[in-house]
Amino acid sequence: MQKRAKGGFPGGIHPADGSDKALTRDKPVQVYWPETVTILTEQTPGGKCRLLVQPGDRVQEGELIAEPESFLAAPLHASVGGEVLKLREVESQGRRVTGCIIRREQISPEGQAAYEREAVSLERFSRREIIEKLREGGLAGMGGAGFPTYKKYETSQPIEALLINGAECEPFLTCDYRLMVEQGAAVVNGARLLLAASGASRAYLCLEDNKPGAVQALRNVLEKARGKGILGEGEQVDIRELPTRYPQGGERQLIQSVLGREVPAGGLPADVGVIVSNVGTARAAADAVLAHRPLTRRIVTVTGLVREPGNFLVPIGTSARELIALCGGVTEEKNRVIAGGPMTGACAAVRWDGEEELFPVTKGTSGILVLREHSWEEQPCIRCGGCARVCPAGLVPYQIEFAYQKGDADLCEQLYASECIACGCCSYICPARRELTWRTRQARDLVKERRRERAVKQG
Repeated sequence: MQKRAKGGFPGGIHPADGSDKALTRDKPVQVYWPETVTILTEQTPGGKCRLLVQPGDRVQEGELIAEPESFLAAPLHASVGGEVLKLREVESQGRRVTGCIIRREQISPEGQAAYEREAVSLERFSRREIIEKLREGGLAGMGGAGFPTYKKYETSQPIEALLINGAECEPFLTCDYRLMVEQGAAVVNGARLLLAASGASRAYLCLEDNKPGAVQALRNVLEKARGKGILGEGEQVDIRELPTRYPQGGERQLIQSVLGREVPAGGLPADVGVIVSNVGTARAAADAVLAHRPLTRRIVTVTGLVREPGNFLVPIGTSARELIALCGGVTEEKNRVIAGGPMTGACAAVRWDGEEELFPVTKGTSGILVLREHSWEEQPCIRCGGCARVCPAGLVPYQIEFAYQKGDADLCEQLYASECIACGCCSYICPARRELTWRTRQARDLVKERRRERAVKQG
């Protein structure tokens, strides 16, 4: 592995010039209620839940409808109030997953509670109570990983710092930016609750320096809170502006940039005394603890080659096809539809005609992106070393690719393939158009599976 660069993380790229985010940066969040939702029982791969409802049942918005069956799962709640129409297998990004289809019969009234307008006193909440509310509310990482939030905060490791990730370094996406600009008070209150849950002494609201509007919005909330004496003793919450560089928002890269600490190979942020949570997760924490409202809605950026790009607050389970139609449909016949952003998102369809279903929004769906379809052929690796120079994990992707193609799992492990974060930097920079990210990620998964097998054999 490469040695970490001073003052941040190694490698990184600048994949966009800002025009991508300009499509939706100044588009206020619009509330949208679909007629039906399809809530997947796996909100993240491997995070299986067991349904508690049957067709014909009537549910209220926020009612528990599924319990976790695996370590990666969080409780699921009805995102709309209405009738359960059916339970059926649906295709979602290459997976067959059971979906609970609910027909909406009511709409929750919109309005702002006190914690959504300004910082409020949080002294009455204990650490244990906050963590329990995170679990009951079904909170999961909203930056895309989808890991159950409460499990991060149940760590036995001593935590010194909490990082609230508002970097949003992925091109095109602005859902986190709009959240911070429009709902800064809820984000700050949620960050304070997570700080109490972590047991840390300080929280950092971390943003790239291309988001001055969000920085100012959060700063205003904090300054008013300090002026009124709202922040309790030990509530140290600071804003940290970081250079715009992808993948600044990667968990390990953020820790390196803000604290100068490097998570050891095979380790977790808690091993260096840190917890990282997304700004969307912070806002959801405020809802769960202060309003007893589980995670049932999220903001999604719909952008790229659509007529009217925008940001939408939608119930979990909303159809991606429906949201693209809401934006006026696609504007390019030769298109590629991506769930998420262009660097880490999954391709959902190619040359999509606007008719077929794509995928339902999950807790981790940050964007729906339509790009122009391009095709090219891979060329032999020229060993330029570009992939190694930009790898933020300090790996040498072309060597891992060779090892994976040879079926040499031992060499993949020796090359630290397990530390790949699948950011896409290597494929982006490769002049030979090698599928480096895909193969390195496959090698990573292979190594991790071998380690699990060894652990089982060792008892």
